[in-house]
Amino acid sequence: MVLRWWYGIALNLLLAVLLVSGAAIAAAVVRGKQSPPQLLVLGDAVSGKVYGSWPLADGGEFAIEFIHSVNQSPVRETFKRDGKIFRPVETRFSSFGAGMQTEPGEGEVMSRDGDFLIITGFTRSFDELNYIVGTVSDHVLYINGGELSLRDLCGKNAHVNIHIK
Repeated sequence: MVLRWWYGIALNLLLAVLLVSGAAIAAAVVRGKQSPPQLLVLGDAVSGKVYGSWPLADGGEFAIEFIHSVNQSPVRETFKRDGKIFRPVETRFSSFGAGMQTEPGEGEVMSRDGDFLIITGFTRSFDELNYIVGTVSDHVLYINGGELSLRDLCGKNAHVNIHIK
């Protein structure tokens, strides 16, 4: 009889310790809670299939580079993450021609860096970006210090969507 009483007290003490420590852990998690990292997500624009995702801090940059289909010269578009939207940072290209911007828009600045023309000062923003991966030339994603062929990842002529999740 005394033994049962002792087990009851021990069990209640154990439950109290677990309850208090669980509450302390939960409070510590809430105090130190950080939002999960935001991801740049690359997916199929039609099916929604996700090809890949990469952490991208707020203010982080990435770029897409491709050969322009009409004037056949490289173009690199650099974007900065601002919350859930993308802000263009710069467009870099090597020659004028059909389909290429020849004069800066309002607030934009066109400059030269060696053989490249650079446009900065964009005021627009995008909540998603859409590209069609080249059939002749590749599209390359530059992110977090690495580069990734979209043609290898998604296939030629893939309609891809880039957004933050």
